[in-house]
Amino acid sequence: MTRRVAVAIVCAGLVACGGAGEPGQSESTTYVIKFPHVVAPSTPKGQAAERFKELAEARFPGRVKIEIYPSAQLMDDSDALEALAFGEIQMIAPAASLFDRLTPKFQLFDLPFLFPDMAAVERFQQTPVGQTLLTTLSDQGMLGLTFWHNGMKHLTGPKPLRLPSDAAGLKFRIMESDVLQAQVLAFGGSPQKMAFSEVYQALQTGTVDAQENSWSNIYASKFYEVQPYAMETNHGYIGYFVAVNRDFWESLPGDLRTGLEEILAEVTVWGNARAADINREDRQRVADSGSTEIITLTDEELAAWRAVMRPVWDQFRDAIGADLLEAAERAARAN
Repeated sequence: MTRRVAVAIVCAGLVACGGAGEPGQSESTTYVIKFPHVVAPSTPKGQAAERFKELAEARFPGRVKIEIYPSAQLMDDSDALEALAFGEIQMIAPAASLFDRLTPKFQLFDLPFLFPDMAAVERFQQTPVGQTLLTTLSDQGMLGLTFWHNGMKHLTGPKPLRLPSDAAGLKFRIMESDVLQAQVLAFGGSPQKMAFSEVYQALQTGTVDAQENSWSNIYASKFYEVQPYAMETNHGYIGYFVAVNRDFWESLPGDLRTGLEEILAEVTVWGNARAADINREDRQRVADSGSTEIITLTDEELAAWRAVMRPVWDQFRDAIGADLLEAAERAARAN
């Protein structure tokens, strides 16, 4: 679907349902929240989005309608970011990496080996410094509401990648992120920025050789079918920044806005716990598939990867902000 067609569909939907901001709205108005994303419904984000829809429509019957468009059915993440800013859609939850084109602060979440586990990520996000990220895009028409987790990232490839030298020369698909580009260059790979919806075919045809992802994405998108090896590295974090169009959100009746925020907080707790379960289950499914061999790296091998990637932190420290990075490091050290 082209961006032009997608926008036409969105705008038509807003006109048909009485878009936010029109005069004469009352409690009988149905507020439509269009929420596109690029992953399968079975993934952590897919399940959290459906849970939000279920609870919101049950609590506010007839007052709110949540339209979920999974698997890039309506638009990809790049188009969704622009559409949200212009009010063509109302809610998104892309990977935090996507926002680095708007502010370098979100590059923090892509720094390799910054967070040792999901608990460290949560500790940072709940700090006062971490919470400032929710409003950092307010002047650009976007309001952050919460963070949703997917999981820790692992490498997959056409051969065992036990050491950084094993990855030299391979073409790695990455998200739209300058940090991830620097990460791949650091170990001698060739970074290829590519939409998530294109990755399976690119791996299948050899357009790219390797990629990094959580177990849930590796399984749900069937990357294990076209990647014979997976290295359990936990080298990075995939998380989603749930954001809304600020003007739309502030135009909602107060009780509806407060209620939706309460529901979203409930969904976040549920979804983040569910994400851990899904990743654990999908790791086992990948192992049971017989298509991919999961390789557990030794402490020495992981240390080699850390040593190669660690200079990326210094490359982006000033742009991200010392306060953010120091808060994240403190959270990472706290056990």
